[in-house]
Amino acid sequence: MARLKIAAVVTEYRKYSHAQHIVDRYLYGYGWNGKHHRPEMDVVSLYTDQVPDHDVSRQRVEEIDHLKLYPTVAEALTLGGEDLAVDGVLLIGEHGDYPTNEKGQRLYPRYELFQQVVEVFRRSGRSVPVFNDKHLSWNWNWAVEMVQASEELGFGLMAGSSLPCARRIPDVEMPLGSEIDEAFSLALGGVDSYDLHALEVLQCMVERRKGGETGVAAIQAIRGEEVWKALKNPDWNDGGWAPELLEACLCRSHQLQSGRAGYSHVYPDDREMRQLRGQPVIYRIEYVDGLKATMMIGGGLVGDFSFAANVKNRPQPLSTLMFLPYYDLQNFFSPQVRHTETLFKTGKSPYPIERTLLTTGMVAAGAESLFQGQKRLETPHLNLTYQPNPESTYWRS
Repeated sequence: MARLKIAAVVTEYRKYSHAQHIVDRYLYGYGWNGKHHRPEMDVVSLYTDQVPDHDVSRQRVEEIDHLKLYPTVAEALTLGGEDLAVDGVLLIGEHGDYPTNEKGQRLYPRYELFQQVVEVFRRSGRSVPVFNDKHLSWNWNWAVEMVQASEELGFGLMAGSSLPCARRIPDVEMPLGSEIDEAFSLALGGVDSYDLHALEVLQCMVERRKGGETGVAAIQAIRGEEVWKALKNPDWNDGGWAPELLEACLCRSHQLQSGRAGYSHVYPDDREMRQLRGQPVIYRIEYVDGLKATMMIGGGLVGDFSFAANVKNRPQPLSTLMFLPYYDLQNFFSPQVRHTETLFKTGKSPYPIERTLLTTGMVAAGAESLFQGQKRLETPHLNLTYQPNPESTYWRS
């Protein structure tokens, strides 16, 4: 049986870029459950939108006999010919020197690159599965167009963060059909970047609640002094959150900061939180079915990603850490790459594209709320309903 041919369309390919982490795993393989796994398919073509000083794409082309660099997206998909000549597309529009708009959104050209891919599909009269790294676009309407194009042309579309696929400590899943009262996601980072990761952590857990996903009715983003006011309020309906949820997230962290010298895993008090570097941002999320959730990023509190929720008939919150070890290795990309292999082999995404369409809209709404002075925004366009994959897709041995 012939090996599948994959095209990689990326913004830049340098050390520690998402393109390097993902495409390198196709070119050289990766550790998987005690063995060195080599994908049963080959990345044969590469297009890079930018070439930074520390680019490694040209080095990869020299090292890998079957990999060829092309000057356009279309040529990467047609292998220099007229019609589509590959069996799948890795679209990695993360990292690179791109402008930022007045809302703080980095204008990565994911949509523009995707449109060039779809143009080849239309011209060729057939399509193949596409993986889009992270959120679909900074522009909500463009994100919707991307999903609609996949439905119209009948190709599998997978997208999103690597976090829902990563190992968890403890190794737990939200039981399917759970009744969740309130949820919390805690992470490092900033708006229109790590907020997507934190929201995907939140979403991959709460989508498993009773009835499945119902969509988001409203979002409010707050920062600065308003965050500290919320911290002192134990009631979500009065502007705060259930304090045991933040505590559970902080105590799951492997990179908790207290601001004290020496032993670092000390629970920080309000004063110490204020003294840590960075300004925290909170997204207050109201779901259509009444679920309330809080996403908190920044502030220097943690260097990782955790989740907690109050679940009916559980005496304590269900909580876990999405484990991201070793900066050089970053093997939390491995399970995500494994899922892209499934996408290309089966033609279907292992988890719903609606999840990332929803988190894409939540990221955009959070940026818009801050831009409008931390205003609460009704989000009827995010009334997206879907059912989660019953089988868990995070990395378990």
